[in-house]
Amino acid sequence: MRVAVVGGGISGLAAAHRLRALLGPTAEITVVEQADRLGGKIRTTELAGRRFDVGAEAYLARRPEVSALLAELGLADDVTHPTRARSTIRAGGVTRHIPGGHVMGVPASAGAVADLLTPEGLAGVAAEPGLPPLTLDGDTALGPLLRARFGDELPERLVDPLLGGVYAGSVDGLGLRATLPAIAAALDAGATSLTEAAARSLPTPTGQPVFGTLRAGLGSLVERLAESATVRLGVPVRELARTATGWRLALGANAPAHQPPDPVLDVDAVVLAVPAASARKLLDGVVPAASAAYGRVEVASMAVVALALPEGAELPGTSGVLLGAGERRLDGSPYAVKAFTFSASKWAHLGGDTVIVRGSVGRFGDPGALKADDDELVRLVRADLVELTGVTAPPVDAVVTRWGGGLPQYATGHAALVAEIERAVAAEPGLAVAGATLHGVGLPACVATGDAAARRVADHLAAHRPG
Repeated sequence: MRVAVVGGGISGLAAAHRLRALLGPTAEITVVEQADRLGGKIRTTELAGRRFDVGAEAYLARRPEVSALLAELGLADDVTHPTRARSTIRAGGVTRHIPGGHVMGVPASAGAVADLLTPEGLAGVAAEPGLPPLTLDGDTALGPLLRARFGDELPERLVDPLLGGVYAGSVDGLGLRATLPAIAAALDAGATSLTEAAARSLPTPTGQPVFGTLRAGLGSLVERLAESATVRLGVPVRELARTATGWRLALGANAPAHQPPDPVLDVDAVVLAVPAASARKLLDGVVPAASAAYGRVEVASMAVVALALPEGAELPGTSGVLLGAGERRLDGSPYAVKAFTFSASKWAHLGGDTVIVRGSVGRFGDPGALKADDDELVRLVRADLVELTGVTAPPVDAVVTRWGGGLPQYATGHAALVAEIERAVAAEPGLAVAGATLHGVGLPACVATGDAAARRVADHLAAHRPG
């Protein structure tokens, strides 16, 4: 049995690992990745002599997928959780603690957000339960809904910064059902206001950590998963085609007519775990409906600027700060960053001789500081850090990592779009899809799509195994 996994991010690697477990040691599992490294949005690099994550830095521990995978791989003993340092938000020009009692910024009561809003903004939140009952007819744009029910302050000061940290997108461009599914489910179940829906959706306190990571960096997970397959790096897949017995992948960039044809890889089944633009291209002419649906997914670019400050640099004793798009510096100019993570405070294992900070840059539709070169981007992020914290010490090391088109936008109707993709692919034996475009951009959701794709492929192969 031969299976190709196209895409060496966490979704593709999780699929390869599960395929190995399901198909056994004799199966030929090949991961084909066009970049020169594995991991996708996981990237562990060296900063001031220590391993540091400049892509995804943690996973949601309340979901089981990554925790179970780490235990399966023998990495559970390296798991660590954040300190008790609280996170903050820049709202109305003031840095405040992020309150509790809300679901991604949608409050279960007006009191939960009283410290973030003006009296006028708070009055709008307090009045929301008394508005005409809210009913959903399909999906709806999140920003306009929140503004109509609460006014402008709540979405701009709380919901937008929180969702911007996940999707690098604006609250006005995201859909309710894909980004706040618990709120949508509560409304479907009879809640008549967003406030009531949030109150019904608040997670039950368990005392367990919300997030987790690996002390040696999440790159350790990538390295362990890669052991499940043969890995081919720096090899783009140019074309995907069905054959009489399975699938053929044309490898390599388009070659001029006078050159020999590109090599091919013939397999019995394929898992596509690539971004939306690549999936659209590969499925064009093979599964046209899925290709067209992938083509409707927009993406955002971002960058992470990691700074190692000298010993003694005194940051706030918080885990970091989020900033809304409307926040401004003292001179009236916009901030370059959308968030800072004070990594040395957030993660105990990152304490030491240097003080590590992450600045996140980039919002959908607004390249802003991303247009600057790396040196200028570091300067802009440092200027924001000075304004927000007063820390002026120059870094002893800095790393800029750019993610061009790295984050899919979950717009209105995204769930229906994904259902369209999965229905079309399900009609093609031996083909499955995975990745952040589908059911969530976090690591657990990506692992879940890889696992599901592997099981679909394994079931197909088992049904068609000779004898």
